[in-house]
Amino acid sequence: MLRIPKFSLLILGFLSFLYWSCNTPAGDWEAKMEDPELLIRSVSELSDVLIHDIFSPPVASRVYAYPSIAAYECARFTDNRYHTLAGQLHGLETLPLPDTTKVYSFQLAALHAFNLVGKKLIFSEDRIADFMAEQDSVVLATHMPKDVYDRSCAFGAEMAEAILAWADRDNYKETRSSPKYSVSKAPERWIPTPPAYISGIEPQWREIRTFVLDSAQQFKPEPPTPYDMNKNSRFYKEALEVYDAVNNAEKEHVAIARFWDCNPYVMNVTGHVMVATKKITPGGHWMEIVSIANKKANASFVQAAEAYALTAICLADAFISCWDEKYRSNLVRPETVINGFIDEKWTPLLQTPPFPEYTSGHSVISRAAAVCLTSIYGDNFAFHDDSEMKFGLPARDYHSFLEASEEAAISRLYGGIHYRPAIEHGIKEGEQVGNFIVAHLKTK
Repeated sequence: MLRIPKFSLLILGFLSFLYWSCNTPAGDWEAKMEDPELLIRSVSELSDVLIHDIFSPPVASRVYAYPSIAAYECARFTDNRYHTLAGQLHGLETLPLPDTTKVYSFQLAALHAFNLVGKKLIFSEDRIADFMAEQDSVVLATHMPKDVYDRSCAFGAEMAEAILAWADRDNYKETRSSPKYSVSKAPERWIPTPPAYISGIEPQWREIRTFVLDSAQQFKPEPPTPYDMNKNSRFYKEALEVYDAVNNAEKEHVAIARFWDCNPYVMNVTGHVMVATKKITPGGHWMEIVSIANKKANASFVQAAEAYALTAICLADAFISCWDEKYRSNLVRPETVINGFIDEKWTPLLQTPPFPEYTSGHSVISRAAAVCLTSIYGDNFAFHDDSEMKFGLPARDYHSFLEASEEAAISRLYGGIHYRPAIEHGIKEGEQVGNFIVAHLKTK
């Protein structure tokens, strides 16, 4: 099968947009900018940079949230039915306003705001800068008046500056100097797992300022099953279920596990050489699903921006909620238990991620995102998820966002990295997070 490089696909997308722009009347630049394709490509480019730079799932969710909010806060001025998130998100009080006597392309402002905020939150800033230059050339080809172009870029930059100042107060920088995870000798506590034995990722993530939730502890789940390696205990049977799920995996179960792996820390070991396989994060997978939904729904620019912003907020708060529980219960992973008590040579289908077991991050964040997207596009929104094809995996079809979230959750059992309670209670936790955010955030 012919594989087209990602960069070439990006250029082809820009050229198709450019062709359409050049073959549309010169005075119709406003209609051209209403197409959300450039915003969709901005989100995709940010995902690619996050993969390249290897951000952890919680940190990646933060990187998606702030640019998406910045884009929405510019795009909302295209339709007066849409409201600001200022005053609704913690610590976000006021934001810049445009000059009502001037003409803007608020879509262009949104693109600039998204990219400028994203560029400050990642490592490979030059990649975003190059992308912005290419994107600007496409925008200029719409025959947008120069004064409108300049004014819109300036407003986007002003919005980006305000959002970045707000982001700077979320306690992220303070947690960079927090103590690293300390391994406990208690058998029920999580310890690093093979092959890389990476230390616990983001043990202080609960200290990050939430976006909408009252606190990281607001939807604290019930405790996990008590650790007990007696062969008649409930916990032992839960570990045995994971063992059997991998050993007796059906072909479809393997496909599901691999499709939802989304582990940016996969390490491949050959002799003494260890090489990382770069993959999209769980939150990144759901942001790609937002793009798929926006395209299928023929969303307007502001509708697409709204979907990105609300989903990113749900993902970010869901990670904070989940990580709060992970480092409170600090439960040992199935791989450690099975190797110690059932089969010392057993390995899970998927590589165990470097953080405690309970609750399942995929279960929590997928359900929260699905609840959010259902509130926007409806309960029976079928979609074709081809977001993993770039990683060599076939696309999958779903009848609804909630169905996809159920599959994402159970994939963790099929992959051998979670006990069932982490999945079931994680779904419940994610649903509570999603419902709370949908009920409390008003965009229009």
